[in-house]
Amino acid sequence: MMRIGAGAILRRRSGAAAVVLVTAAVALTGCTSAASHPAASATYGALPSWLPADTSEPNSMLVGDVRHPAVTSEGDVVEVRSKAGSVRITVVGPEVPGEGLPVQPKDTTCTWTVTMSDATAPVAVRAADFNTLDHLGTIYRVAAVPGRPPIPRTLAPGRTIRFELRAAMPTGEGLMRYSGGTDSVLANWDFVVEND
Repeated sequence: MMRIGAGAILRRRSGAAAVVLVTAAVALTGCTSAASHPAASATYGALPSWLPADTSEPNSMLVGDVRHPAVTSEGDVVEVRSKAGSVRITVVGPEVPGEGLPVQPKDTTCTWTVTMSDATAPVAVRAADFNTLDHLGTIYRVAAVPGRPPIPRTLAPGRTIRFELRAAMPTGEGLMRYSGGTDSVLANWDFVVEND
């Protein structure tokens, strides 16, 4: 019977460990050199030719009209066009009272700030031209905030007006909508009612 000494076993294990370490080092060196190669990280390749060309303009102003109502986020400007002319409208909000209360009510008072400017012709301004829609499809009438100056009846070209509208709504997602005196929605601003 042949006996293998402890020194021989140790040399075999050390040799096997060295082979594993060298193999791992070569593999990692290959990965890092490929990743650091300028051509490898500069591009991902061309887009497929069958995709339509991107015609969007980042941070451009949306245009809303009867045929193509604008849908954007609260705080964004929309150029609303009608037969009478155009006007730029921004809706910000809602602001809600009582954030962080230990008991959250089901509905909360919501206040939006509306800015209208750059009219190309006189524009009638009415709270009734605005309403909100909640995530369940319920429509809410908005009204001018009591105790504030009345909403001007007309926006003249070259002027800017700012006013607040208010409604009680449940928490969740919604849309502020503007009709401009038509039977259609011309512009929508999405928002979230949060009171926590």
